[in-house]
Amino acid sequence: MSYQTARGTYDILPDEIGAWHEMEDIIRDVTEKYRYREIRTPYFEDTAVFARENDSSDMVNKEMYTFTPGSDSYTLRPEGTAGVIRAFDQHKLYGSMELPAKFYYIGPMFRHERPQKGRQRQFTQFGVETIGVKSPLVDAETIALGIDIVKRMGISSVKVQINTLGDDASRAAYREALLAHFAPHLEELCPDCNRRYHQNPLRILDCKVDHDKPALKEAPRLSDYLNEESREYFRQVLEALDGMGIEYEVDDRLVRGLDYYTHTVFEVQSTRPDSGAQATIFAGGRYDHLVEYFGGPEMSGMGFAIGLERLLDLAKKDGFTPKETNNADIYVISLGNTGSTPLQVVQQLRHDGFVTEANLTPRSLKAQFKSSDRANAKYTVIIGEEELKNGAVNVKCAADKTQKTVRLEELTETIREWEKN
Repeated sequence: MSYQTARGTYDILPDEIGAWHEMEDIIRDVTEKYRYREIRTPYFEDTAVFARENDSSDMVNKEMYTFTPGSDSYTLRPEGTAGVIRAFDQHKLYGSMELPAKFYYIGPMFRHERPQKGRQRQFTQFGVETIGVKSPLVDAETIALGIDIVKRMGISSVKVQINTLGDDASRAAYREALLAHFAPHLEELCPDCNRRYHQNPLRILDCKVDHDKPALKEAPRLSDYLNEESREYFRQVLEALDGMGIEYEVDDRLVRGLDYYTHTVFEVQSTRPDSGAQATIFAGGRYDHLVEYFGGPEMSGMGFAIGLERLLDLAKKDGFTPKETNNADIYVISLGNTGSTPLQVVQQLRHDGFVTEANLTPRSLKAQFKSSDRANAKYTVIIGEEELKNGAVNVKCAADKTQKTVRLEELTETIREWEKN
C-alpha cells in the first residue's frame, strides 16, 4: 500500500533543507542583533489558551485542531503569541526579566483551512513578542526588525500597510458606530459577518466575502472616532518609521485577523505582480490585555509573525540562492585489504574538524573516485595495503591535482597546511 502526506502537509527533502537552514540562520542572526531571546512552547495547549471569550476570529471559530482526551480539551497551536504570553505569565517572567522582555519563536503551527500555495494546514512560523513596555518607538522598532529580515532574504519589492485601532475608548465608540451602521444590512451580509456583528463588528471590515458590498464600502471610518491620545500615539509611530527611512501607507480599513490587537496594526506585503492572494509576508500589532488575561499584571505587548514557507518562496523569486551544503572536505578511498583502518582514519579526521566521507564497502578505484567527485571533496585520501605497511596514505588535492604520500600521524597537519595555501 502506498502512503502520501496528509492534505495540507508536505515533506522538506534533503536537497531542499539547505535553503531552510540558511533562512533560519538569517532570522536568528537578525533577531539576536536586536537582543531577542528564543522561547519554545508546547505544540498543543489547553484550548482556552486560544479560544478566548467571545473571540470572533476565523482562526478560533473555524480553523483550530482540537482534541478531547477524556474530560480535557487541547488544541494544536494555530499561532504563537498566546503560548508565549501564557509562558510569560506562568513562569512570572515579568518579575525576573528586564522589561521589555523580548522573545522570538520558530516552529510549526496548525490551522484547518483550505490548502493553497503558501498556506498549508501545518506551516512554519517565526514570530517576535516584546512585552512590558508600551511605546510608539517599540512598535516602529518591531516593524524595522521584520523589514531587516526581509531585506536580508533579498526581497526588495515590499510595502508597509499600517493603521491604528486606537485605545479601548476609541474602539468602543467605533464599535457603537459600526453596530448602528450594519444593523439594517445584516441580511445582505454573509453568515460569518452576522456572527462578527455580535462578537466584534470591526472584523466585518476584514471580510473577504463581503468586501465589495456597499455596506462595507460606506462603513464609518475608524479614524473619525480616535481620541487625541490615540491619534498622538499613532503619529509618533509614523514619525519613528519616517526617521528610519521606512516607507509606509496608512490603510484605515486594516484591522488584522485576531481580536486582541489595540493601537498599531500592520502588514508588510510583497508588491511583486505574481504575489496574488499570498502577498502578505508578515503582519502583527500591539496588544494591551493579553498578559492580564492569562493572570499576569497589566502589561502591553507588541509582535508579529512570518510564515516561513511564504517568505522562502518570495525570496527564491527574487533570486535567493542558498549556499551549497553537504559537500565533503575529505573523501577516504580504500584499496585492497585495509581492514578497519579507513573507518579509524575517517573518524579521526571528523574529530579534527573536517567533513569527511569514506568508502566502507569493496568497490573499484574508479567508482570510489566518482563518489569523491559527487561529494565535491576538496581532498581525497587513498589508503592502500602497501602504504599501510609503512604507516602512510596518499592525499590528492582536487584544486590543483597535486598528490603526495604522508604518514598517518601527519595527515591532519598536512591537510591544514594545504588549506592555508
